[in-house]
Amino acid sequence: MFSKETYIRRRAALKQLVGRGIVVLFGNNEAPCNYPSNSYAPMRQDSTFLYYFGQHRDGLVGVIDIDRDEEWLLGNDIDVEDIVWMGFTPSVSDLAAEVGVAKTAPMAALAKMVGSPSAEHPVHFLPPYRHDTMIQLMDLLGIHPSRQREAASLPLIQAVVKMRAVKEQQEIDAIDRACDVGYAMHTTAQRLVKPGVTERFIGGQVDGVARSLASGVSFATIFSQHGEIMHGAPSAAPLEPGRLVLCDAGCELDDYCSDHTRTMPVNGRFTQRQRDIYSIVEACHDYVLQVAKPGVKYMDVHFAVCRMMTEKLKELGLMKGNTDDALQAGAHAMFLPHGLGHMMGMDVHDMEGLGQTYVGFDDETRPNLEQFGTNCLRMGRRLQQGFVVTDEPGIYFIPALIDEWRAKGHCRDFLNYDMLEQYKDFGGIRIEDDVLITPEGCRFLGQQRIPYHPDELEAFMAVHNA
Repeated sequence: MFSKETYIRRRAALKQLVGRGIVVLFGNNEAPCNYPSNSYAPMRQDSTFLYYFGQHRDGLVGVIDIDRDEEWLLGNDIDVEDIVWMGFTPSVSDLAAEVGVAKTAPMAALAKMVGSPSAEHPVHFLPPYRHDTMIQLMDLLGIHPSRQREAASLPLIQAVVKMRAVKEQQEIDAIDRACDVGYAMHTTAQRLVKPGVTERFIGGQVDGVARSLASGVSFATIFSQHGEIMHGAPSAAPLEPGRLVLCDAGCELDDYCSDHTRTMPVNGRFTQRQRDIYSIVEACHDYVLQVAKPGVKYMDVHFAVCRMMTEKLKELGLMKGNTDDALQAGAHAMFLPHGLGHMMGMDVHDMEGLGQTYVGFDDETRPNLEQFGTNCLRMGRRLQQGFVVTDEPGIYFIPALIDEWRAKGHCRDFLNYDMLEQYKDFGGIRIEDDVLITPEGCRFLGQQRIPYHPDELEAFMAVHNA
């Protein structure tokens, strides 16, 4: 939690941006796992509620009445039976005082406080993503869950995105600390990778570092020899010599996230074919530091990386033809079917639940939802000082995609399908770090860089995996 003044200032700015009406920000409730008293732990608070009200306790709602200039924290005080099982919890009024909120009420007061929405009395809420919140909204406003996302307040969404997208220094410091835990997570994996160890074992060790040094993981850890699968979960399969293994993992610390990816040779040394592809991804990853800066569209950074990747794949013979034409046709998406990166902060895909077109795009820069690969860009808008984005180029050889495009003759003027057949057993490579946009350009976050340059990575694994 930051200082009381931080939350007072943020709520005041929100009121100015939204203008009028009443803002209702739902905190999260406990989420049952397989029966009511066995909840997923620890409880994960809603990020926007945290941003403005700072408290992690379940069962809270923040209300900001802009017209009356009143702020409320609603929730029910726990009883002695809860204290027996869970220990002492401060009262709602004590929680409110910690973040500078003067008024509190039990949850039963919410409906009367909000009243009936009208043009003169708009009720602003954000798109819900949990079903219990959808039920609360339906009870409160009579809006069916199937209509709640479209009924959510655009002025509130835009105000929240405007504020949360530009990170304050204390937020940047928190992300730096989370990235330092990310270093410990990934170097743990690099120390353990060797033939015979299972994906599940190393994935579990990576998760354990996040639980030991932070609040936990920021998303389900990806650890797989099938790096061509974007979200490959750790399996019981043992690591096999000669293969690559991809680790995409991050933590949450002090309410902020990290997100890194590394790809490693299982037996500690790259084959020449692996090094050739890996070096392309490495060059694309590092190129972002040269071109990402305030005022530049991240969509342009993405395509600058795709251009570099295409040129280098042509040198290997995997692509051919005119580079501009290949990019326009989307041929590069055979190898990179996702965007270069996304916003990151309190959420690992920061604010994605509010609607990606509001977070990663704007009136000037619109998403292209028609072209394969380009339709997966999560971030395209102009960069601003204080943005935190991920830099995660990759090259993947996806057998099903190769077969489908070849059968259709798709982009045959730009892809060497005969050569691609020889790479169906390759897997995939991704290298990812978290980038802060600075006044002059950008920098990686975290004090230590997880080894990723090929010689450096091989040397690190040789020392620790002997």
